[in-house]
Amino acid sequence: MLKKGSKLNSILTGSCPKCQNERMYEVKNPYKLNTTLKMHETCAHCGTRYKIEPSFFYGAMYVSYGVGIAFAMAAFVTSRYLIGIESLLATFFIIMGTLIFFMPIIMRLSRNIWINLFMSYDKNLDSKRN
Repeated sequence: MLKKGSKLNSILTGSCPKCQNERMYEVKNPYKLNTTLKMHETCAHCGTRYKIEPSFFYGAMYVSYGVGIAFAMAAFVTSRYLIGIESLLATFFIIMGTLIFFMPIIMRLSRNIWINLFMSYDKNLDSKRN
C-alpha cells in the first residue's frame, strides 16, 4: 500500500520518521482523548528522539491550521456540491462538526507532518538495531 521509506508512509501511519518500524504514539487510537498526543520519548528500534528540542511541536500548530483548512474545504465541497445543501448556515455547522470530530486526527497528522519536515528515512537504520 504505502511504500516504506516514503514520508507519506510515516505521516499517515505515525511511525518513526527515521526507521518507520515503530509508532511514535503510545496509544494507536487518536480518539482516546487523554492520550491523543502522548508520544514515546525515543524510537525503540533506532533510538531517534522525537522531541528534537523543548517546545519542538509548537510548530505543528502552524501545520494544523493548513490541515484544518483542508478538512474544512473537503466538508464544504462534500456538503455543498455532492450532497447539495444550499443553506450556508447548515454548511457552516457541517464544517464545524467535521473539524470537531476530526480534531484528534488533525492534531496527530500535524505533528507527523512537522517532524517529517526535519527528519528523513534512513534505510541503513533498518538493518541495525540499537
